[in-house]
Amino acid sequence: MDSLLSIRPQACFAGRERYEMTFRIERDADGRIRLVGQIQEEHLHALEEQLADSGPDTILDLDEVTLVDVTVVRFLLACEAKGAEILNAPPYIREWMFREGDR
Repeated sequence: MDSLLSIRPQACFAGRERYEMTFRIERDADGRIRLVGQIQEEHLHALEEQLADSGPDTILDLDEVTLVDVTVVRFLLACEAKGAEILNAPPYIREWMFREGDR
């Protein structure tokens, strides 16, 4: 792993339990960008900065993504349209991308 960017938004509370929501971007030596955790619209700026350094043939690995919002799904579709390859997307994200792409 060449570089790592971690974003930790404020904690959220569910009942008495506290949960840290975390999003992390990892860049492998081969240029692959691994996304980890929950991705929300507020994280897209950091992701765009990483993509700007990668060029059009970027590989985004979503194997460890747990949750996204609709803005992220649309962002991923735009990345694909520009030539990025999306790997290991969880089935629900692929289905959502398919449905959003048909609109």
